[in-house]
Amino acid sequence: MVRYMDQHGAPLTSEERDRLLFWFVQAGMWGRFSGSTESYIDQDLEAIKGEGDAIGRLLEQLRLWHGGLRTEPGHFNGWSLGARFYPVLYMLTRMGEANDWGTGLPLKQDLLGKMSRLEVHHIFPKAQLYKVGMGRSEVNALANFCFLTKDTNLRISDRLPEDYFPEIEARHPGVLATQWIPQDPELWKIANYREFLAERRRLLAAETNRQMEELLHGDTQWLDGAVRDPLGVAVSIPGGINGEDEESEIAAINGWVESHGLPMGEISFDYNDSATGEQLAVFDLAWPNGLQQELSQSVAVLLNEGGETLAVAASAGYRCFTKAPQFYRYLESEILSLDTLE
Repeated sequence: MVRYMDQHGAPLTSEERDRLLFWFVQAGMWGRFSGSTESYIDQDLEAIKGEGDAIGRLLEQLRLWHGGLRTEPGHFNGWSLGARFYPVLYMLTRMGEANDWGTGLPLKQDLLGKMSRLEVHHIFPKAQLYKVGMGRSEVNALANFCFLTKDTNLRISDRLPEDYFPEIEARHPGVLATQWIPQDPELWKIANYREFLAERRRLLAAETNRQMEELLHGDTQWLDGAVRDPLGVAVSIPGGINGEDEESEIAAINGWVESHGLPMGEISFDYNDSATGEQLAVFDLAWPNGLQQELSQSVAVLLNEGGETLAVAASAGYRCFTKAPQFYRYLESEILSLDTLE
């Protein structure tokens, strides 16, 4: 961004500023510089050289590397403050002017007072979820987080949404929707917690795409699901989670893994060619460095995938599983047994 502004000379127009911000946000969302950093920086610096639409070339470079730049509900499947899309949730809160549930005021950066500082709030309280048998990854699901002022967070305490949501909505009509809360009161019940998470992921993904579209000033070609080769021919990326049932099964597999003391896998893992950065496939669930980092083989769970996705994973050295029971047997016989021997 600094190189572009240095070369550009003149002050940026609002459209140029927003397109650059779109690139900045998208590069962070998808981890553009999390690996082979110097190589990707060199590619991007080369893209903005010369006359013409330099920002357009930069965006095309990003899309060719990652594929479609639209956010899907599955991208909000992470958990904990370390989830890749945790900063995206914070960004939505600030850019979308989410409102505090206690005051009804937009959560602007210029809120005053120590009790106005933003805190992460568990929409469904942790203690209540643990009581009904939820695991740590579900309790701390990204879709169970929102941001509130410290004062509001303390006032809500460990009450359930079905109790405090009606009070909040009565006091400040429409305020729940500003934080992308499902409007169906049935989803506010703890018995329907998983359904609440699924619907809120959908709302968060829709809001992310809406805000990204605004930054593009209507030029939404960069969000298309298909990438294009240098000749302009559309290229489809094989793989990816297909539907809510598959999404739920992937989440259950990850939960089982965590319950056995192993690291959770990356959901909707984008597999890229290490040399060119070109995206080759999307793996439903993957452990690129193995379940015992650097000590065991790379692993991918690929549910209902075609031969193309399986071929990409296998050629990259991944051990592939197309059914959950197969994967569980592998863990028990080859990974967990090693822990027992140690």
